[in-house]
Amino acid sequence: MLILLPPSEGKADAGTGRRLDLTRLSLTELTPARQEVLAALIGLSGGDEAAALAALGLSAGQRGELARNARLDRAATAPAGQVYTGVLYEALDLVSLPATAQRAARRTVLISSGLWGAVRLTDRIPPYRCPIGAKLPGVGALSAYWRRVLAPAMAAAAGDGPVLDLRSGAYAATWAPRGEQAGRTVTVRVLHERDTPAGPTRSVVSHFNKATKGRLVRDLLVAGARPRTAAGLVTALRDLKYTVEEQPTPAGRPRQLDVVVTEL
Repeated sequence: MLILLPPSEGKADAGTGRRLDLTRLSLTELTPARQEVLAALIGLSGGDEAAALAALGLSAGQRGELARNARLDRAATAPAGQVYTGVLYEALDLVSLPATAQRAARRTVLISSGLWGAVRLTDRIPPYRCPIGAKLPGVGALSAYWRRVLAPAMAAAAGDGPVLDLRSGAYAATWAPRGEQAGRTVTVRVLHERDTPAGPTRSVVSHFNKATKGRLVRDLLVAGARPRTAAGLVTALRDLKYTVEEQPTPAGRPRQLDVVVTEL
């Protein structure tokens, strides 16, 4: 099984170990692309401040992110699983996982990234700011750039097992499984159901969506779930007491699941 996660805007303040070495990251076929994007981000962040803030969607109060970006090639690193600190990763709580679940996480999880394309939890990266919606000089829109580059590496990482795709829309657009591989892919939408005077209603709640996805991955890892098919993955989620509703899916497209929760 391959589990695809989005990155988080929240990141650790600083790395703690050796400097960045792109050649030591997973999915080594992405090294040339990573070098190109990294060089463009460093150049942008060290140039005109107003242009860099606008390109990265930052406010004037976040100009410190530019200084950090400008020295990424010599910054200290930490495992990606420690660098990302947002709501999903807080709920996943990697450090408290049992040893067997941690080993499974290292094998199965890939994190999408506007800067790195995709990384594993153990890949050592520095904290950075580079959203997928950014446009970099010489590179252009990152979503389109990675869409041209990622497919072979991601398809190889997915192999012949099921894929649990928990990426947000912008990151999901960088790689969409095709053909038979799409049929083995499951996407998840989290819906909050609550009672109202007019009857039950459902809505998407961003913060809770991320937390639920983190808990969902944690529960699969702790349970030692090793489904061999998309149907087996759906069954594993139901065995973990998640309320799962399958939506009609056209042939050749990933399965779409709604996970319905009642508590925030």
